[in-house]
Amino acid sequence: MNEYEATGRTLDEAVESALASLGIKKNNAEIEVLEKPTQGLLGIIGSKGARVVVRAKMDPPQYLQAYLQKMLQFMNVEGSVSVAEDDDKLESEISGSDVGILIGRRGKTLSDLQYLLNVVMRRQFSGLDKMVVLDIENYRSRREKTLTQLAQNVARKVIQDGREQALEPMTPQERRIIHLALHDTPGITTYSDGAEPYRKVIVAPN
Repeated sequence: MNEYEATGRTLDEAVESALASLGIKKNNAEIEVLEKPTQGLLGIIGSKGARVVVRAKMDPPQYLQAYLQKMLQFMNVEGSVSVAEDDDKLESEISGSDVGILIGRRGKTLSDLQYLLNVVMRRQFSGLDKMVVLDIENYRSRREKTLTQLAQNVARKVIQDGREQALEPMTPQERRIIHLALHDTPGITTYSDGAEPYRKVIVAPN
């Protein structure tokens, strides 16, 4: 739903009602006043409330793309942004020659940016039920391949030596990749140990 008609005793009340129904903030809204409130005789007889139509300027994918583009401009980073909407997520990609600075050590800055975007989008669109997934220069898929290969190498060593091995501290998303990569590996079990941000995966003989 991109527009909603609402009424209220005052213009502000009508607008707030429409914004709440659309689940958007006022800075993402176009407001058309259909009827202004009027006071009748003695402020009672013949009184009319306000009637407005509120339209969303941008839907979630458009808003996310515009937000990311402004963020790049603010940070003086040259890059382009693309956003694709899926059933349960908004997949956003940043590409460019100098956007690597946004990835950070082991993807820490990328993860922080993704968290920020999810907060921003849920504040802007109260009914949004899709997760924002951010990638930069295809980093996530490259990192997933690296971690999967690491997991397999460590698993072979653990099976050979019969001793558990702790991996380096990782983000929750990266730990999940390790767990999934070794989930069906015979003779191997994995679990996480430690407190954030130093929590790590332990690969142990089963």
